[in-house]
Amino acid sequence: MDENARPRIGITLGDPAGIGPEIVVKALMDPRVFQELVPVLYGSPVVLERAMKVVGYPGAMRIVKKPEEATGSVGVLDIYPTSDIKDPPPFGTVTAQAGQEAGRAITAAIDAARVGQIDGINTAPLNKEALRLGGYHYPGHTEMLTELFNSRGVFTMFVTGRLHIFFLTRHHPLRDVPDLLTSEAVYQGLVRCVGFLRELGFSDPTLALAALNPHGGERGLLGSEEGEVLAPAVARAISEGYPVVGPIPADAVFFQALHGRYTGVLSLYHDQGHIAAKTLDFFGTVSVTLGLPVIRTSVDHGTAFDIAGQGIADAGGQVAALTTAASLIRQRQALGRHG
Repeated sequence: MDENARPRIGITLGDPAGIGPEIVVKALMDPRVFQELVPVLYGSPVVLERAMKVVGYPGAMRIVKKPEEATGSVGVLDIYPTSDIKDPPPFGTVTAQAGQEAGRAITAAIDAARVGQIDGINTAPLNKEALRLGGYHYPGHTEMLTELFNSRGVFTMFVTGRLHIFFLTRHHPLRDVPDLLTSEAVYQGLVRCVGFLRELGFSDPTLALAALNPHGGERGLLGSEEGEVLAPAVARAISEGYPVVGPIPADAVFFQALHGRYTGVLSLYHDQGHIAAKTLDFFGTVSVTLGLPVIRTSVDHGTAFDIAGQGIADAGGQVAALTTAASLIRQRQALGRHG
């Protein structure tokens, strides 16, 4: 991708029974998106046509045989077909067919990214149960992308305004989290996340580590993990020159980062960071998967089966996910040229 080119981003339609296809179409009705990127849709043309009708899309659909044929023209939705189904799954239903559709689209986008046909991936929401019924054993997008790209050390980062939140653990029961927090795991997380911030163009980042217990454990009165696990990991990272601080009580660290004290925050578990981001901007929070060969973004909400097909789903987060992907791709490309 040259310096002035719009990145080509593969957009998977997600579960066809949910709001994914319609928020993708709605987002592509925003001309700002086409100013930033060339979209290539992955999924069923029949599903896309239905979504276009639901939201009243005024333009046309165009089938492409390879991603490079996509032109990024306003009013034209370029789609690379990943199936030839005749009838889409009913809205709001969990079916094997819907899971198969979602899985095929993701697989095709990954294949295209591997050979450089697209510069990034954006995924619309899927349903985990439908994905399993469709023959895919993954609990979600991140795990599927990680395995199919054969990647290691993958991290999720949320972008919400000025907030950049990383997650040390993801889909684990809360009672299991303390056992997963070894000093080595925390240290490795700190090092990786500082590296990611630098890869994204932050030349002088500061990463804060969120505490696990109330008030940061109160010197052991409210928990021992801060003193026994977290602080030693931070001290080790600092001794090796990494710009990290903490552990900082979770009820303060996200507010401080929002106001510029820290470039990013390493959250210890799923809800710790999710609550902070979604309270600030539920629909505008963008999930970014780092550690893959390409940038991957998505909205941070689900399939919303209860409103699917009504044309009322908010596409603001999808717009943000697409423009954030384009921005991060450009930042990485610029760093590669000048770093």
